[in-house]
Amino acid sequence: MLDRSRHPVPQPMQIGRTTFEWGTRTYVMGILNASPDSFSGDGLVDPDEALRRAEAMVAAGADLIDIGAESTRPDFDAVDADEEWRRLQLVLGPIRRALDVPISVDTSKAEVARRAVEYGANAINDVTGCLGDPGMPRAIAAAGVPVIAMHNQRGREFGGDVMKDVRAGLREAMTALMTAGVPEERIIVDPGYGFGWGPVRDFEMLRRLEELKRLGRPVLIGTSRKSSIGYVIDRPAQDRVFGTAATIAIAIANGADIVRVHDVEEMVRVARVTDAAVRPAANGLPA
Repeated sequence: MLDRSRHPVPQPMQIGRTTFEWGTRTYVMGILNASPDSFSGDGLVDPDEALRRAEAMVAAGADLIDIGAESTRPDFDAVDADEEWRRLQLVLGPIRRALDVPISVDTSKAEVARRAVEYGANAINDVTGCLGDPGMPRAIAAAGVPVIAMHNQRGREFGGDVMKDVRAGLREAMTALMTAGVPEERIIVDPGYGFGWGPVRDFEMLRRLEELKRLGRPVLIGTSRKSSIGYVIDRPAQDRVFGTAATIAIAIANGADIVRVHDVEEMVRVARVTDAAVRPAANGLPA
């Protein structure tokens, strides 16, 4: 379990109207897929249903909502920026107008990121670490919003050490962002659980998550319903809530600041109980 006294706590970060006080508790990000081919089978293209799901996530305790309009599953069908924006706009607009919750947009395209921020998104979540589109770092800098930079192992050669590869990839992403003018204080890092590793290395990443604290940035992780969990418990994506809960608890114990999840109500409870064990002073528990 992470020894939090060994690592400096990043400064608070403003996302939308919410101040995220790192180290005080775990924040929960609810996943809302606006693509018809989501790996977890929860893709939505109907604006009314998307709004209802977002409202339910907020009611269940989600601290922010992450909306994506292009699948990132293995062998996904890529769409161009116009089609991605068409899907995204349909659900982002109603949710932004109805809810005050911080919204991040999951995209690797600079043009979609620009449009999303203009339309009310408060952060960008890029599964390529802002390295897939050369214009993304400049777009983030110009937008002035926080960014979640993920290490993506797909297409990369394994260097022999999971966390060494992750840290190297994230340093590359951070360098590109800061060179473009994005302040380090606006960067959140994600190790890319499930993106090109396989079950053995996914779980090794989870065990060694504390090592990401060396980067000095808040850590987000998305284990929810991933195939490595299905490999262990032999259940389809929609029936991996208990397996996901185990990974979320381990991630929090090892330093995760944000957990990205499909099953918000259940994972909020997991996060609160895990926080009670790993952050008792911050949760007002009686002696």
